Amino acid sequence: MTAIVPVSADWLALRESADARARSLTLARRAAAMAGAAPVVHDLGSGTGSMTRWLAPHLDDRQTWVLHDWNRMLLDRAVARHPSPGAVRANVVDIARLDATDLAGATLVTASALLDVLTADELAAIVDACVAVGAPVLFALSVIGRVELYPAEGDDGSFAAAFNAHQRREREGRRLLGPDGVDRARDLFADAGWSVEEESTPWLLDAADGDLVTEWLDGWLDAAVEQRPELAARRDSVARLRAAQLDAGVLRVTVHHRDLLAWPP
Repeated sequence: MTAIVPVSADWLALRESADARARSLTLARRAAAMAGAAPVVHDLGSGTGSMTRWLAPHLDDRQTWVLHDWNRMLLDRAVARHPSPGAVRANVVDIARLDATDLAGATLVTASALLDVLTADELAAIVDACVAVGAPVLFALSVIGRVELYPAEGDDGSFAAAFNAHQRREREGRRLLGPDGVDRARDLFADAGWSVEEESTPWLLDAADGDLVTEWLDGWLDAAVEQRPELAARRDSVARLRAAQLDAGVLRVTVHHRDLLAWPP
């Protein structure tokens, strides 16, 4: 079993606060109402459990969780930090090969920051599984290919375009959806006759998020250079400029996402 796209526990911890601020409370509360009493929630690509910790307080207290991820180490952390450890179980599974059997009994299916690392076929299989079990679905924090940095600089567009191309790259024979993931999910659920509601959920980052901004910016620049090596000559100067702006307290970063709630007729 291999990772769809590997992530580290350190990165997940670093982004958890920004994720919590960004996710849609409106859609979460609607999802919780649809899940009903004593909900059974299946979380896909759980990592260290950020989504479960954020959503659990909005659900009926008699909740049960099933956490799906390929990485046993991350799942063990998620279970240990779950608000109700006795009401959660871990399922080590290749998310790309998930089917309806894995989601049996679900009254709500959730995921966070997952769709961009799937292929079109993998996402279609996950949507088919969700439709088969008939549970509402809350997909949070899907990137949509828009990043804004203030103050704006002349190189922003080149690095942003290269980063988006990198997100749509072919990796080990898999063509990733990248920022097209949430639109593809919306269309698949609509084709199945489901209702869909979306909400903009951007990260709004500044000097108070300095460690996250630094890590995100390094990853953003490195991915752009990997996609377009000719950008390497400008990479370090951009990083130095943005680091100075961050230290001065003037840098603002907006990373746009969308949350999607889908439910059956």
